[in-house]
Amino acid sequence: MTDAGKNSERSAYDVVVIGAGPVGENVADRARAAGLSTAVVESELVGGECSYWACMPSKALLRPVVARADARRVPGLSAAVQGPLDVEAVLAHRDEEASHWKDDGQVAWLESVGADVHRGTGRLTGPREVTVTAPDGTEHRLTARHAVAVCTGSRAVVPSLPDVEEARPWTSREATSAKEAPGRLVIVGGGVVGVEMATVWQALGSEVTLLIRGSGLLPKMEPFAGELVADALTEAGARIRTGVSVTALRRPAPDGPVTVELDDGDRIEADEILFATGRAPRTDDLGLETIGLEPGSWLTVDDSCRVEGTDWLYAVGDVNHRALLTHQGKYQARIAGAAIAARTGKTPLDTAPWGAHAATADHGAVPQVVFTDPEAASVGLTLAEAERAGHRVRAVDHDLAAVAGSGLYADGYRGRARMIVDLDREILLGVTFVGPGIGELLHSATIAVAGEVPIARLWHAVPAYPTISEVWLRLLEAFRG
Repeated sequence: MTDAGKNSERSAYDVVVIGAGPVGENVADRARAAGLSTAVVESELVGGECSYWACMPSKALLRPVVARADARRVPGLSAAVQGPLDVEAVLAHRDEEASHWKDDGQVAWLESVGADVHRGTGRLTGPREVTVTAPDGTEHRLTARHAVAVCTGSRAVVPSLPDVEEARPWTSREATSAKEAPGRLVIVGGGVVGVEMATVWQALGSEVTLLIRGSGLLPKMEPFAGELVADALTEAGARIRTGVSVTALRRPAPDGPVTVELDDGDRIEADEILFATGRAPRTDDLGLETIGLEPGSWLTVDDSCRVEGTDWLYAVGDVNHRALLTHQGKYQARIAGAAIAARTGKTPLDTAPWGAHAATADHGAVPQVVFTDPEAASVGLTLAEAERAGHRVRAVDHDLAAVAGSGLYADGYRGRARMIVDLDREILLGVTFVGPGIGELLHSATIAVAGEVPIARLWHAVPAYPTISEVWLRLLEAFRG
C-alpha cells in the first residue's frame, strides 16, 4: 500500500480516483487494464457503501426472510417453517457478508490490479491535483496527467427537525448494521430502503410503522408494485400510514424511547426511528470551489461521465445523480475508465449512443430489483414516464399467478407483469414484474429493452415450460391479440 503520510511529497499518476467503493474500484481496474498508472484515495473502507452498509448487508438480512416466506407457500414444507427466524444467526451471517467491516480483501484486490491505494481524505486543490490528508494529519499531493475521477458516492439525508440530533435517528447505515432488533421501529420513507428495511425488521421481531408523505410505496415504479408490497407488509404485521410528515422528534433520555410528532397532531413512541428519505452527494468537502464548481452539488456529466466544462474531471456513480444504483455505477465506471484511456490516444473514441464510451443505458434501460416479499423489479420507463416523454405507447399487463410456473413456485401466488410497448417502433420501453422469485427474471427484460429487440423477434424467444418466464409469452399474446 502506498505510504500517503510523507508531508509535501508529490506523486504523479495518469489517473487519480477519489473514492474506493465499487465504482472507484472499477474505474481503477479499467484504467489499469489500459496500461495507465492509477492512484485510488479512500477515507473509510475500501469497498464502499455497498459492501458494508448497503447492498451486501441488506441482502444478507433479506435473504432468510424471503426464503422463509417462499417456503411457507410450498405444500409439504410450510409446516416445518412456521417458527421464528434465528435472529442471532441472521445477524451473524450479515456480519460475514459485510466482511466484519474489514477491507483487507478489497485492498488486496485493488493492489492486485496494480493500483496504488492512499488512505485519507482526498480534496481537489486545483486542476488535475488532489491533496490527500492522512489520518495522522499529514498531506500528500497527487497529480493526474490525464484524469481525476470523483467516485465519492452519496450519503443519507436526515431532515432538519427540532431535536433531531439528540434523537439519534437511524440512517440506512444503522439499519443494516444494527446488532439487535428494536422492539418498535418507525421508518420514514416508502422508497427502496424503507420497504426493504421494513421487510427485514418486521420479520426479525420488530413492530414496524411506515410513515409515508405521499400516497403509496415505491413511487418511482409502476403503482401496482407499491400496492402489492404494501399488502404483504400489512399482512406481515407492519402499519403503513400515508399522507403524513414528521414535524419533530423527542428523546429526553439517551437510552429511552423516541417520540415522533406528526403534522396531523398524532404522536408515536418507538425505540428507534429510521429516515429513508433520500440521498445527497458526497461533494461537500471535495474542494470543488478550487476549480469553479459548487461544493455539495451533484456533478453534471456527459455520457462518458466527464464533468461538463472540463476536459479532465470525471464524476462516476451516485455523485452524478444519473442512477443511484451500485450496478449502474459500475457500468458507468467501465464506460468512464475506457473513455479515459481512449482520450489518451490508446483507442478510437466512440461516444455515439450505445458506443463503447457512452453510458447510454442510464437514459432508458436502468434495471432495479427491490428485495421485498414479494420482489419488485423493473427496467426502463414506467407508463407515466413514457407518456411524459411523448412516446405513443401501450401498457400490456398479465397476472403472474396465471402462469403455470408461478403456481408451481408457490401456493396462493400473487403477482403482476407489465410491458410498455412503443407503438411506433414496436419495441419495449419498459418492463415491471412484481411477485415472489421474479428478481432473476429481470435480466431477460433488460436485454429486451437495452437491445431494442423488436416485438416480432421476441415472439421467437420461446420460454421454457413450466417456468415463471412463460409470462413473456402471455404478454406477447396479449399484445398481438
